[in-house]
Amino acid sequence: MPADLNPYGGVFGGWLMAQMALGAGSLASGVGRGKAVVVHATDFTFPDTMNMGDELSVYCEVIATGNTSLTIQAEGVGRDRDGEATVTVSSGTFKFVMLDANDRPRAVNLESECKRDN
Repeated sequence: MPADLNPYGGVFGGWLMAQMALGAGSLASGVGRGKAVVVHATDFTFPDTMNMGDELSVYCEVIATGNTSLTIQAEGVGRDRDGEATVTVSSGTFKFVMLDANDRPRAVNLESECKRDN
């Protein structure tokens, strides 16, 4: 949408980062079976551009598991509004910490993670 464009008419990188964070957060909450908050984000790249109206898909993968954290790699893939051509438009890494009911860090349940992957 126009509000998501940078001054040059392309999709704003901050919007892409937010969409990747939403996708990564969904995976973190599902794998960790609960509340997950992002505590670190790094390694962002924007190898190509998107135009207004293009479709964005976000693909995420858990790349590391700590005692209370999950590190997730996210990739944004754009598809031309009027075609089938796709291109990677963004990527980045997010670290999430799992929280308990009192918003304190809690252990990641590896058994839940394995069940989710099957």
